[in-house]
Amino acid sequence: MSVKSPSPDSPFVDLTAMIRQRAAEHGARTAIVCDAETVTFAALEALIDRCAAALQRDELSPEDVIAICAASSIQYATVFFGALRAGLAVAPLSPSTHPDSLVAMLDNSRAQILFADDAVCQLLSNVALPPALRIVKIGAAGQYDAWLAPVGAAPAPVEIQPEWAFNIIYSSGTTGAPKGIVQSHAMRYAYTQRSVERGYGPDAITLIATPLYSNTTLVSFFPTLALGGTVVLMPKFDARQYLELAQREHVTHTMLVPVQYQRILGHPDFDRYDLSRFRAKFCTSAPFAAGLKADALRRWPGKLTEFYGMTEGGASCELCADEFPDKLHTVGRPLNGHEMRLIDADGREVAAGEAGEIVGRSPAMMTGYYRQPEKTAQAEWYDSDGRRFIRTGDVGRFDEHGFLTLMDRKKDMIISGGFNIYPSDLEQVLARHPEVFEAAVVGVPSQRWGETPVAFVTLQPGSTLDAGQLAAWANEQLGKMQRLADVVIVDTLPRSPIGKVLKRELRERFSGEVA
Repeated sequence: MSVKSPSPDSPFVDLTAMIRQRAAEHGARTAIVCDAETVTFAALEALIDRCAAALQRDELSPEDVIAICAASSIQYATVFFGALRAGLAVAPLSPSTHPDSLVAMLDNSRAQILFADDAVCQLLSNVALPPALRIVKIGAAGQYDAWLAPVGAAPAPVEIQPEWAFNIIYSSGTTGAPKGIVQSHAMRYAYTQRSVERGYGPDAITLIATPLYSNTTLVSFFPTLALGGTVVLMPKFDARQYLELAQREHVTHTMLVPVQYQRILGHPDFDRYDLSRFRAKFCTSAPFAAGLKADALRRWPGKLTEFYGMTEGGASCELCADEFPDKLHTVGRPLNGHEMRLIDADGREVAAGEAGEIVGRSPAMMTGYYRQPEKTAQAEWYDSDGRRFIRTGDVGRFDEHGFLTLMDRKKDMIISGGFNIYPSDLEQVLARHPEVFEAAVVGVPSQRWGETPVAFVTLQPGSTLDAGQLAAWANEQLGKMQRLADVVIVDTLPRSPIGKVLKRELRERFSGEVA
């Protein structure tokens, strides 16, 4: 089955040239707010020039790579834009990554300079780094100001090419070694152009509460600034602080992951804050429960839009929840210019109405995994006309109106006694229990069935619900082959820094096998 929409082509513009234009148009306007620090567009433009000039002074050439591993800050943003202006690619890395994984990513990226804060420098103090790597410390106690080129310095002009690597974003590594996803300047510009229709522009004030190494963040961060708006950065998420910032800064836009929506809407003082300036709220990166979407629509002003897609690109879906309140169980329809198809295990397209692995193509496709051609090939699927699609690893089904319902990650699907069980179906049943806060279902080894489902559940505050009672309640509502072998009550579900439940850790936590 195929769903496709056309999109117009537009000429390429370098995003740092757009920042220069914004500085020329309204240099005194605030570009970034972070904690007690602010920077105007004119000041940001000058810092970007000084950073780019310093990188050229250090003999980095276009298409070389630098890495950044630090908490979100104005210095972080300056380094990112400065590297781009010098024609370099940026590898933004997660500070919460294990030191050995960080070293592996630095080695794979061939980054020549690592910009890191004090915490990351301490984290890497006892590991062997690539011998040619130089570290520049950023942050309050850093060397960054001394490293910058002098005030007034300007870099030699670089003509940015659309196909050059803009960034190398490393996958979370939840299913193996992280892979470097290369996204081009053309891809970032195309996304910025699409953001105009979502209300980004000079009067947009975007509150960002996810880290700058995440593509979830960057899809709001870059369009806001490139189109002349203001970014409010939260180095560390806290629900109360988020609400206070949103009210104080008159925030109009935000991008959050589902667990953040859950914590913000669940805050006891949520309804006391003035959020009336909000025009658009976005969500991505993890499953967004229909009930949570409905709660956000009811209580939080402004439009609510969910995006489904991968950092690798391929194709993305958009659900305008306020326009389609009867489709909250879906992730919407493919964006204009994006095409999705569903294929079976043998790579053949499935019939209309059937479930299959989602593959997609669009202008926002990764170039490939950095220096890993074999893994790039594994992620690709080609149709009968030889056109390239990216595999998502997700299983889904389109309804008669072209809305996509996600069934589950292909790797998370449970095959029990030869039957396919989608954990999301079981999680939706568990979520209906009034004393359940969150639920995640995984497959564990079974002597009888090969695999069988086990649920990990967190309870509402004050609940004393027994695991056996919950299992019995759920199994009364589930089909015979779906029934839970066990329910485990836990305090929290393990999550990645961007909010995805780490089901691999849950499977590892359940030792042995069941009958």
